[in-house]
Amino acid sequence: MITKRIIPCLDVRNGRVVKGVNFEGIQDVADPVDMAKFYNESGADELVFYDITASAEGRGIFTDILAKTASCVFIPLTVGGGISSLEDFDRVLKCGADKVSVNSGAIRNPGLIDEAARKYGNQCVVLSMDVKRVDGHFRVFRNGGRVDTGLDALEWAKQGVERGAGELVVNSIDTDGVKQGFDIEMLLAIADCVDVPIIASGGAGKKEDFLDLFSHPQIDAGLAASIFHRREVDIADLKKYLSENGVEMRR
Repeated sequence: MITKRIIPCLDVRNGRVVKGVNFEGIQDVADPVDMAKFYNESGADELVFYDITASAEGRGIFTDILAKTASCVFIPLTVGGGISSLEDFDRVLKCGADKVSVNSGAIRNPGLIDEAARKYGNQCVVLSMDVKRVDGHFRVFRNGGRVDTGLDALEWAKQGVERGAGELVVNSIDTDGVKQGFDIEMLLAIADCVDVPIIASGGAGKKEDFLDLFSHPQIDAGLAASIFHRREVDIADLKKYLSENGVEMRR
């Protein structure tokens, strides 16, 4: 049985970890380096670092903060935000990232996925998707959930994997920060279209939400932010709870 992963997410703006609800009402939470150290020691399986305004502001990722963060962790680190070229891939990998997440940059230039997969390998390329229901359809948004691309999320997921993405982070804008559970309907719809690992994001509020998520074998990992940042759920306790309830966890 493939073990499940618990992944905290650092949404970074202006060098600080922040969090909002439905991608709005952003509030300052903590220093990313301190948070990275904490998660490295608290049993997280991986860590995600997003520079959440890099694409919207048309700039590169904050490499100084990223390098300091990467130096503090010894678990796989995925980095995203403002990734629009192979040079961006190269820069963040040299800062210490293990995987690179593309979102808006891949929407503007889908060929970036192909190019990166050829150069760095599929396992390095993560396609991140911010998805919201529009008139009953799952649509892809970009620039931190600000812009409706008009892309059908299921078709975009399939195209991304065909081009070489080795993993998908699927974030539900509808459930982001609401803490009422993951968007299972959306996650399963996308998982049924692809054959790569799916990381679920958006909606975690309690330990039981992860148990519900992992009752669906198509989902490989659960990503969350505020419940871990604010110590509402302890990762070691969560993994113990899941293991006791029959979910195979990484040690």
